[in-house]
Amino acid sequence: MRKLAIYPGTFDPPTFGHLDIAERAAGLFDEVIIAIGVNSSKTPLLSVHERTEALVAMVRHLPNVRVEAFHGLLIDYTMRKGAKSIVRGLRAVADFEYEFQIAMVNRRLQPQVESVFLMTKWDYSYLSSSIVKEVALLGGDITEMVPELVLPYIESAIHRAQMGRALG
Repeated sequence: MRKLAIYPGTFDPPTFGHLDIAERAAGLFDEVIIAIGVNSSKTPLLSVHERTEALVAMVRHLPNVRVEAFHGLLIDYTMRKGAKSIVRGLRAVADFEYEFQIAMVNRRLQPQVESVFLMTKWDYSYLSSSIVKEVALLGGDITEMVPELVLPYIESAIHRAQMGRALG
């Protein structure tokens, strides 16, 4: 029986921290789906299409990893895919507290699905998509925070945002 794991997130934008977790999950499971959660109440910097393209390019070297977008509850998506594991990255204690709560809710909804927590590499422990977005939007250098192939997606999104403000 193949071991399938779901690695969910918004990935807005994908970072070196996300890549680190994806690479390590790929070594632990037969197959990993990076699942981009679509939340209509949020206004992301990158479109779902851009995040999908960036993630596909970022994990191209991992043959057992694929990227999909999903709507609705993560646990429902996990069950539809037939996965028994949800992979989450942890950077700090604050991440654990939040992720623990989510894991307990998921366990209540589907006891057969396990949450697997991977500690990020120390080098990426400060990284979050929110921080990357903030630095990028304020003109800072994010080349140490995201893979090079993700940069054009971020630059394009920032350009769109600036044009929208100029027109608005």
